[in-house]
Amino acid sequence: MKIAIIGGSGRAGREISAELARRGHQVTAISRHPENAVQDAGVTAVAGDVNDVAALGALLAGHDAVVSAVMFADTDPASLVGAVRASGVVRYLVVGGAGSLEVAPGVKLIDMPEFPEAYKAEASRGGDFLTYLRGVADLDWTFLSPSALFFVGDRKGHFRLGTDQLLVDGEGNSSISYADYAIALADEIETPKHSRQRFTVGY
Repeated sequence: MKIAIIGGSGRAGREISAELARRGHQVTAISRHPENAVQDAGVTAVAGDVNDVAALGALLAGHDAVVSAVMFADTDPASLVGAVRASGVVRYLVVGGAGSLEVAPGVKLIDMPEFPEAYKAEASRGGDFLTYLRGVADLDWTFLSPSALFFVGDRKGHFRLGTDQLLVDGEGNSSISYADYAIALADEIETPKHSRQRFTVGY
């Protein structure tokens, strides 16, 4: 498939680009710093601005799917969704956050006293993005939340999937590497199972 990744030079974007290229897909990595994208024959790096809806829509046109891997604080859902709509691409996947996942019925991770203050603004924007997407009926969207600790680490190739609840292992840890997150997202692109849904991945 031909897949565009908005934010293709970031940590998540690079891992997703590499995973998709490894599987034989053609990737367009769009970012402000295309020189930082993955160097691979299957990856074409191009410069793009997430806030220029018309120009971004033109870059996305002709792809089979779009992945958004940008910080929520750097854009807004209406702009990104508008660019995807303008492109004519229907399949839209978002690299989400963990803050909006539930740790108990009606209690989100972001609401816990120990949630780091430094991450609250970004996590709150991520929750708002998901709320916005849930009102979008004309795109086949998916929002994939990582676990609480989203880290640079090995590609293990094994993990668990969940829905709206934070995944925690037997020792109380909630984590996923960018590399294994990329596998879960690539699997969803190839074999969609969470149309217009949020799901999560963790060890």
